[in-house]
Amino acid sequence: MKKFNDIEVIINNKRYTLSGYESEEYLQRVASYINSKYNEFKDKDAYKFLDSDLRNILIQINIADDYHKAKEKAKEIEHAFNERSNEVFDLKHELISAQTKLQSAEKKIDDLQLELNENQKKIVRLETELQDVRKKR
Repeated sequence: MKKFNDIEVIINNKRYTLSGYESEEYLQRVASYINSKYNEFKDKDAYKFLDSDLRNILIQINIADDYHKAKEKAKEIEHAFNERSNEVFDLKHELISAQTKLQSAEKKIDDLQLELNENQKKIVRLETELQDVRKKR
């Protein structure tokens, strides 16, 4: 079972305790991300004149926007991965089919080579018989 962690963090110049089963590093990254969002808006003139509720809503909207964009990007990546997986599957299928055809062609070549050898022996035998018949005349 995972260890429950408590970690002190500073967000927007205020001290908070974050708790969870995630690692302390992860909880710190979450706090750092939220803090970066506050810092992103701090220097904007329009943000300075908003009341604290509106500022917090603006930060939350931006975090939700980042979340949904990341989620959409993950879907795109998953879709691309699935397409590539299907392409790989199709290519493997084509490869197996080509290997089967190659094996079949190699078997046919071997069979034809044996037939050629037999026919060459037959030709030599028939030529020898022909020469024997000519000599007897």
